[in-house]
Amino acid sequence: MAPVCVLVGAPGSGKTTIGQALAATLGVEFRDTDADIEQLAGKPISEIFVDEGEAHFRTLERAAVAAALAAHGGVLALGGGAILAEENRAALVGHTVVHLSVELPDAVKRVGLGAGRPLLALNPRATLKHLMEQRRPLYAEVATATVITDGRTPEEIAAEVAALLKP
Repeated sequence: MAPVCVLVGAPGSGKTTIGQALAATLGVEFRDTDADIEQLAGKPISEIFVDEGEAHFRTLERAAVAAALAAHGGVLALGGGAILAEENRAALVGHTVVHLSVELPDAVKRVGLGAGRPLLALNPRATLKHLMEQRRPLYAEVATATVITDGRTPEEIAAEVAALLKP
C-alpha cells in the first residue's frame, strides 16, 4: 500500500488543512506524521523538543515517515522538516509528492508567531525565512509537482492537487 499523495512544504504551507480537504475530495483517509509522532510520544511536539531535544524528535519522525509510507493508502502530510533526513528523501522516491509552496508573507500570516512550533519560538519571522530558504531545494528535490498556495483557499488548492492526481 502506498499513499495516493504525499504533501511536503514549509510551516504555513497548508499541509494539514489542504491535506484534509484533498482527502475529503478524493474520498480517502488523511494522515499527518506530526500527529502520529504526538500520539506515539503521548505529548505535543513542542514538549518533545523541550524534554528530549530535536535529535530525538527527528528520530521519531524518521520512524513515523517510514511507517506511514508503508501502511497508508490515502493523503499523507509530512512535517515541514521531514525532508531534512536523507533517508526520508530516499523513501519518497517513487511516490507522488506534491510540494505546497508558500512565500514568507503568507506563511507568517498562517503560522502566527509560532505558538506550538518549537523551531519558531525565537524570532519567528527570521527563523521561518531561514527554514524556508534552507529547505526549498529539498522540497524541490523530492517533489513530483509543485503547487503555489499563496493567496488561495484550501479548497482551490485541493482541487488543483486532485486534478494533478488524475491519470
